[in-house]
Amino acid sequence: MRPSDISPLSQLMQRMDATADGAPPQDSVTSGFPSLDELLGGGFRRGDLVVLGGDVGVGKSALALAIALRARQGGRTSAFYTSEMSPSRVLERVLAMEGRARIDDIRNGSLDEPGRAGIGAAAVRLRQQLPVIEALPAGGGAAARMLQSALDVELAVVDSLQALASGSRDQEEELADAIRQLKSTAVESSVAVLLTAHLPRLGPERRGARPTLDDFGALGAVKQHADVVLALYREELYETSADAQGATELAILKNRNGPTSYIDLYFYKQWLRFEDMVEPDR
Repeated sequence: MRPSDISPLSQLMQRMDATADGAPPQDSVTSGFPSLDELLGGGFRRGDLVVLGGDVGVGKSALALAIALRARQGGRTSAFYTSEMSPSRVLERVLAMEGRARIDDIRNGSLDEPGRAGIGAAAVRLRQQLPVIEALPAGGGAAARMLQSALDVELAVVDSLQALASGSRDQEEELADAIRQLKSTAVESSVAVLLTAHLPRLGPERRGARPTLDDFGALGAVKQHADVVLALYREELYETSADAQGATELAILKNRNGPTSYIDLYFYKQWLRFEDMVEPDR
């Protein structure tokens, strides 16, 4: 029997049986953070729009880049589209994260011998494990067309939502349109889209800095169209206690196919590197 002769229902049953026997879900892309993957039923699902939001300086780009890297290292194809940095700056961050080196030392060439060795080893590992890294065009339509033309990409990271506004009309309306276009593209291209978003409503004058769904704005488009909404919160941005250093919560505020909850991460600021507190990467 040819694959085309198998009904969609039979194909689904075959995938369920394979997963029950221990195979990873075929339509899921690992985030590389085991605690998050467990709550999401194996990772991000192809066809889903995932939005990752947080305050200024919380590490949204660093976490999104880490996810693109770890997905690629897990055998999935991934791409990182950025308006925040040039591709060369992204690569500096990659080396800092993977080589556990201070990014300032990489930039000014002041690495010590252990640091240089760590960077060299990371560069060798990454030769065949780098995601596609490209500049992000302005405008939601341009970004959607870029994703449609990206063949064989299973996870596309878009950094960031605010960069998709061209300024030609009301920003909130533009952002809402961009979210709808990215969701449609995710479904049509069978790609998981991870979109970062700055949450401008957070601030020192506000009671409680942990993000909520309403903070994402965009006329409610994130709340309505995203399949998964993640919010990043680092206590040290708001508390001076030594115990707060590095402590990070990643909250799942919306999960169309599963529970909402949160996981604990640790942020090594000097390396721009996040680690899962339950299953840290050694």
